Amino acid sequence: MTAQMIDGKAIAAAKRQEMKTMVAELKSEGVVPGLAVILVGENPASMSYVKGKIRDCKEVGIYSRLLRLPDTVTEAELLDEIKKLNEADDIHGILVQLPLPEQISEQKVIQTISPEKDVDGFHPTSLGRMMTKQDSFVPCTPAGIMEMLKAVHVPIAGKHVVVVGRSNIVGKPASLLFLNHNATVTICHSKTTPLAQYTKQADVLVVAVGRAGLIGAEDIKPGAVVIDVGMNRNEKGKLVGDVEFDEVKEKASFITPVPGGVGPMTRVMLLENTLKAARKINQYRKAHA
Repeated sequence: MTAQMIDGKAIAAAKRQEMKTMVAELKSEGVVPGLAVILVGENPASMSYVKGKIRDCKEVGIYSRLLRLPDTVTEAELLDEIKKLNEADDIHGILVQLPLPEQISEQKVIQTISPEKDVDGFHPTSLGRMMTKQDSFVPCTPAGIMEMLKAVHVPIAGKHVVVVGRSNIVGKPASLLFLNHNATVTICHSKTTPLAQYTKQADVLVVAVGRAGLIGAEDIKPGAVVIDVGMNRNEKGKLVGDVEFDEVKEKASFITPVPGGVGPMTRVMLLENTLKAARKINQYRKAHA
């Protein structure tokens, strides 16, 4: 058995094409969806991510505003900029690129963003609404994972999903999403031993730890669906995931590559959340005009 590759790049490209039409429809009503991106410091990876997000916005017709701040910026100064964007009529979504310098509390930053503009889906209000199965902004990486599985017609209800990683950005919200879709979910983390005892039970295995080569063929059951969220550089400087791709693909039924898997889906779901925010704010303004 050789796994079918889930091509996140192709799925994301198709979604961007669909979004062009949706953005055009909103523009015909006088609304241009707007995304503000705040980049603090000169982190090369963050700069690359932001560049890609702005390029995606331009492709689908979303207005983007980049605010660059030095890594010496104070927490108060950053929060003040966010508050200004909360009030800006031409901005529907706000994204603060993580990580942030040590003098700034990520939680304070996340909580300062208006829940109506929380297109990253990290605000406690967004996460609480998601947990209780209410309409909300869903964190982009978990949302992208669900879209990928939907695109290749992988059923979720009744399946055993094992999530390796418990971050607030991927592991925890992904687990909630799968639970909301009627999967039985096991969450593993750095203190789970032996890890393979759990990963070998997975119908769907999501690995989001950031440790190259963590999962090998011996760690999965035949026919498992493997979603690799990891982004690591190996000793040759090559970008690799948390899964030993070449060996695991010979045992899995579906697998995501790195790069070209989950990454492009994360970016496209940011666009989708921005479009959703613009629609909701537009509907609210119409209702209260």
